Amino acid sequence: MSTLIFFLWLTNIACDTVGQVAFKYAAITSNDKQGLNYWQKLFGNMWLWLGFGAYLIGFVFWLAFLSEVSLSKSILLGSFNIITVMIAGRVLFKEYLTPFRLIGIFFITLGVVLVGLT
Repeated sequence: MSTLIFFLWLTNIACDTVGQVAFKYAAITSNDKQGLNYWQKLFGNMWLWLGFGAYLIGFVFWLAFLSEVSLSKSILLGSFNIITVMIAGRVLFKEYLTPFRLIGIFFITLGVVLVGLT
């Protein structure tokens, strides 16, 4: 994998992870989760807009990544985002990683390594 492709891939992973974390923070910051008031507070929340911004930047890098890598390979490499989001959920939100999730992380990582080597 070339340096450019590796950079585009890592940037996309970072943007996706930041976006997911920001959306989670936006979703949990309001105590009032019903009605129009919730949605007004949500759309005024900086975390929501950080998530949108991260996704927008990630989208641009994903397009650049797709222009360099075949679709079948890029989708497999893109699945690594699942792992970074799960780890961020564990670290930042104290979410539990079950044994099956850990096994899943192992197999996704193994698959990404195998695809990255080709």
